Amino acid sequence: MLLQCKELTKSFGGVTALDGLTLTVGKGKILGLIGPNGSGKTTFFNLVTGIYHPDSGTITFNEKNITGLRPHCIARMGVGRTFQVPAPFSKMTVLENVMVGTFIHASSIRMAKEKAQEILEVVRLGQKADQQVLRVTLEDRKRLELARALATEPTLLLLDEVMAGLTPTEVTAAVELIRTLQYQGRAMVIIEHVMDVILSLCDHVVVLDHGKKIAEDSPDRIVNDKEVIQAYLGEHPSARH
Repeated sequence: MLLQCKELTKSFGGVTALDGLTLTVGKGKILGLIGPNGSGKTTFFNLVTGIYHPDSGTITFNEKNITGLRPHCIARMGVGRTFQVPAPFSKMTVLENVMVGTFIHASSIRMAKEKAQEILEVVRLGQKADQQVLRVTLEDRKRLELARALATEPTLLLLDEVMAGLTPTEVTAAVELIRTLQYQGRAMVIIEHVMDVILSLCDHVVVLDHGKKIAEDSPDRIVNDKEVIQAYLGEHPSARH
């Protein structure tokens, strides 16, 4: 397994955000992480990437214990992430934003620029490399957020609602891009509310509710799980339009 998390618990004041979460992600696999708002999904990302330290439990990545390590150390080891709300450096160009992340491995400005341009081509932003970030569309900002995550050369990508706010056509393009990244050998954990995305992309799905794992199974079985329907979907899938 690439990522193994055992009994992760995290509280803020008197509120338990994660309660004994255990899950695994295999090499080259995509895990879907779903649940209602406030169920602990982003807290999980923050624990894996070192932004928060767990109150208890362990996180193992590539057979190394990364529990409590600092974010830059975890990023250097191969864990990258996006944020739900893109926050690029607004006074920089698209290319310069991606270059920032490449310096975790690049030893020169020339190398950083070449690597950043390669990544922009992968996410289909190559022709907009010299544009100011404030001038690009929401779809392009989402692609830029993904490019910034890829700049650290991750083997595990944590994607936090990269489809939010996109049109159906843009979602289709984003799904194709994520599949391309998987074909390149990257594992991913995807937080997503668009169930069609979960069904089409994920090998496995974990469902959280109030910080606890309430279900774990294949995508097609998850959408028919009665407890999941009650806690998250709100109705039987056949009733959705």
